[in-house]
Amino acid sequence: MEGAARWQLAADGCLVGSLAAPARHDGHHGCDARLHGEKLSFRRKLLLVFSATIFVVVAAVAGIVSVLTGAAFDRLNGERTLALVRQFQRAFKRRGDDVVEQVEAIAAGDAARRMGLELSRLQPDYGTYVGEAKGIADSQGLDFLEFVDAQGKIIASAQSPAKFGYKDSSLNLAAVSKHAYLKEEDLPQGSALGLFAVRPVRDGEVALYVAGGIRLDKEFLRTLDLPAGMRTLLYQNVAPAFSAQFLIDPSEGPRVAEKIAPLIQKVVADGNEHSETIRWTSNRTDDEMMHAIPLPGQDGAIAGVLLVGSSRREYVELNRRVRDVAMLVGGIGILFAIFMSNWAAWRVTRPVEQLAAAARSVGRGEREVRIDVSSHDEFGELADAFNRMTRELGEQSDRLVQAERVAAWRELARRLAHELKNPLFPLQLTVENLVRAHAHSPQLFEEMFDEGTKTLLAEIANLKSTVTRFSEFSKMPEPHFQPVDVNNLIEQVARVFQAQLESRVRIECRLELEQGLPLIAADSDLLHRAISNLVLNGIDAMPTGGTITLASNRKNGNGVSIKVSDTGSGLSAEERKALFTPYYTTKQNGTGLGLALVQSIVSDHQGKVGVHSRPGQGTTFTIELPRNWERLSAGQGKSAVEN
Repeated sequence: MEGAARWQLAADGCLVGSLAAPARHDGHHGCDARLHGEKLSFRRKLLLVFSATIFVVVAAVAGIVSVLTGAAFDRLNGERTLALVRQFQRAFKRRGDDVVEQVEAIAAGDAARRMGLELSRLQPDYGTYVGEAKGIADSQGLDFLEFVDAQGKIIASAQSPAKFGYKDSSLNLAAVSKHAYLKEEDLPQGSALGLFAVRPVRDGEVALYVAGGIRLDKEFLRTLDLPAGMRTLLYQNVAPAFSAQFLIDPSEGPRVAEKIAPLIQKVVADGNEHSETIRWTSNRTDDEMMHAIPLPGQDGAIAGVLLVGSSRREYVELNRRVRDVAMLVGGIGILFAIFMSNWAAWRVTRPVEQLAAAARSVGRGEREVRIDVSSHDEFGELADAFNRMTRELGEQSDRLVQAERVAAWRELARRLAHELKNPLFPLQLTVENLVRAHAHSPQLFEEMFDEGTKTLLAEIANLKSTVTRFSEFSKMPEPHFQPVDVNNLIEQVARVFQAQLESRVRIECRLELEQGLPLIAADSDLLHRAISNLVLNGIDAMPTGGTITLASNRKNGNGVSIKVSDTGSGLSAEERKALFTPYYTTKQNGTGLGLALVQSIVSDHQGKVGVHSRPGQGTTFTIELPRNWERLSAGQGKSAVEN
């Protein structure tokens, strides 16, 4: 696109214009400026394209890697969490089985049987066995041990001896589970969560039950074999509201209980598993994926919540490494983009600059300009097409010049023959009459001599005038550029025709001059002649009178516009098209050179002339002239500015 854009600029602004008109210095400067601007813009566009491409690719790769890494990490974390939960369940079941065996051993032991037989008496002494529970529990390695009757009355308690004689409402003796279960146990210093088992004592007539268990604490959690980066916490749901003192954490990881309180409360509320990323600190490497699992008790209520934490340090550090690598690759890519954009811009602009230089040479009138074809790609095809174009343009220009010359000579010969034929015929008749009169009657010859010589002199004067007009058109001088005030020039033309207009009382001359017009570089004599021809044309168009208006105004910033309007009969569309053609005239005695002369003068000033007319509505000729200030020498321009 860059090459095409420059080629269009060169073709529209420099190349074609140079073949149709003489070279313009301002046009060349404009092409240079546009070409330079396009070149810089093209390099910036290439840099943006390369940089954007690399950025998008690197960002896409980094994003994809980050997403895939996150998905893989989450999948691995889920697998590790599931494995840890299963491990906890196995450890929980194993410890529960141990508790069941220990409680069954106590229920089948001698102390339990003696206690059962004692309770079968009419007036049993419960106080005899108050202190036995502690020793039995220690021997079996249990943290909790109670002996209760069928109504739930405590006979002996290892953890709370003072509860002797009280009823333990937390025991559901009507539905004794075969397996261990979680239960909240009231202690003198508060409550604790334990893994309990209940077994009946078979000896004795009065039912006796043994309830024993172990405390779920840090030691229990430490028995779990955890993978690196994972930890377990246990929340004992032994209070109506969340309390940090019931959170058991055997690890040394970050802990702010309030941050995981919402997660625990959510699990306790609906009894389902939930996961959440916990941000312990502002450092993202301390983030932890926490998976909360409810632990129901014997009656189905949530007795505790197992929390499995998985550190996101590895994932965050991996993401950082991916980001750092992406930034490094992106930086290298940007440098590569700068290098590639400069190379590509040089690769593209160098042949285009050669093409532009060649186009400027063609614009200066050089017809033998050629571009070396050094490649076989699109630029090579463009250079080859340019060479073919200049060659064909040169050939066509030569043929056109030759054809125009032949046509011009033919038209000149036709017009000369036409203009000379009219006075030659009366000359011939006059001479023949004088010869016949001299041969027949000397007296008649004397009478016709004076009249004949007057006719001969008049027609010879017509011939001389015709030859003079053709000579003047063929000898148009080159313009001599000097600072010109257009308003003063128009006023001079008006003063020249003042006497002629006064003799025709029906023609009025009006001046509509815009003040403050800039000086332009022009040939005042030639412009005076061109404006005068337009005024004469307007006077001839109003034989019965009318108004001629001479106007001036600013055009396109620094240029000026001159208008010569009349209120004559106007022109048809066909007449307007052929109006500036040499030797075309609508007047009976015109030569058709006046308006052609005006167009030639305006063209030499790099301006243009146009006509607007409708039949019956008068005619307006408009001359638009650029300032042409660069055509002045440095001294002339400085002098004009100072004046």
